[in-house]
Amino acid sequence: MQEQVLAQLAAVLGERGILSSAEDCARYVTGARYGQGRTLAVLRPDSHEQVQQIAAICAQHSMPLVLQGANTGLVAAATPDASGRIAVLSLERLKSHIEIDLDNRSVTVDAGVSLQDLNDALEPHGLCFPIDLGANPSIGGMIAANTGGARLIKYGDVRHNLLGLRAVLLDPPGAELDLLAGLRKNNTGPDLKQLFVGSSGAYGVITRAVLQVHRLPRQSATALVIPRDQDAVLEILRVLERDCGEFLSAFEGMSGAAMQAVARHIPDLGNPFAPEALPEYAVLIELTSTSDPASGIEVETLLMNALENLFGDAVQNAVVGRGKDLWRIRHAISESIRHEGKLIAFDIAMVRSALPAFRARALDLLAQRFPYIKAFDFGHWADGGCHFNLAWPADAAVAYDAAIVEQIRTALYDLVVYEFGGSFSAEHGVGPYNQQYYQRYVSQNAKQLAGKIQSMLDPQGLLGLTRFGAQ
Repeated sequence: MQEQVLAQLAAVLGERGILSSAEDCARYVTGARYGQGRTLAVLRPDSHEQVQQIAAICAQHSMPLVLQGANTGLVAAATPDASGRIAVLSLERLKSHIEIDLDNRSVTVDAGVSLQDLNDALEPHGLCFPIDLGANPSIGGMIAANTGGARLIKYGDVRHNLLGLRAVLLDPPGAELDLLAGLRKNNTGPDLKQLFVGSSGAYGVITRAVLQVHRLPRQSATALVIPRDQDAVLEILRVLERDCGEFLSAFEGMSGAAMQAVARHIPDLGNPFAPEALPEYAVLIELTSTSDPASGIEVETLLMNALENLFGDAVQNAVVGRGKDLWRIRHAISESIRHEGKLIAFDIAMVRSALPAFRARALDLLAQRFPYIKAFDFGHWADGGCHFNLAWPADAAVAYDAAIVEQIRTALYDLVVYEFGGSFSAEHGVGPYNQQYYQRYVSQNAKQLAGKIQSMLDPQGLLGLTRFGAQ
């Protein structure tokens, strides 16, 4: 039966559109951070119509599919399991369409187009899609995960910039849901496109999207500041939002341990505060504007004035300028931590007023129960996000133990969700890697509703490995 189905799919996709050898499929079955599986075949459509035909054939024969864009996700949502029964539906070839509407300040784009390719196409028009990430995902994958990034405080996440989409449904198999009008205002019923945002590919196959794009900044100002203490971080943020308003585009916290890891493993970046030592904590601040400085708005002056008002109290020291180098430090943290030991990554969020207390409680929990674990936390304080990343050093007093890692995860997630009312997955989504935590922390009513929607849209349960219902 599988051979017959693959023959049907090959007839639709052609020679380039289907891969079956282990060698050809290797890069599609390994996740960016987690997940290693096997696949029956990799299906690589290059048109919306081919996706429709794939959906119809697979539904007819009850063949499961896992959807994959650029395969940069971190929760194994785009990775097949070890059974070898699941086909990978890769949208990497669905990338021929980028249509820019300058008057609407929007772009209609195929789901397989990468973020970098989209921004390369937008740049000559003075535009960008400003979701700033440490990877180069596809647009469809960004919608499925609802990515946010370092500049969410100014531009919002993908959800805030999604004007429309087109998807292929599994019920009826291969049906098209066309929501590509690209309207900013439309109250003719529920906003159905939002069903697919953050769905981890469980509700349908996104093939095209309409995105709101933004003007490229014409000026920017950057500073790395040392706060008096953790409470001062929020004090600095309040003052910047008051005095700099809509020009504040990033406000990123970085622990001293995280910056030290970068200095150790990327020596050319070094210590921006030299000859003074790296601080226990620092905040990377960015202001941007689309206005010409000749207009009278100068973001560097705005930033300097704000910092002067805070200096000696909330701000103890600051490096101003050198924006590229300072952002390189921020973007190098994740990779640098990998050299410190086995990575234990957390992508969490809470109301930002809770971040100082959470950080103190989390560090104390580690010191008391897992003193051999090192914390290298950093993250998006302006939107309440935190990458509370840990490393288990190779020379730790206790040898690496997967069971203990689960104890650490549960203890920290319990703290995040139960004590601080936060989220165990701020941006990365659910996927198989987070499935057990979804079941543990999401309310029963929310799980039941999400499960009903999934069952209605995918009655055979063919799409992916994420299950949103209650178990």
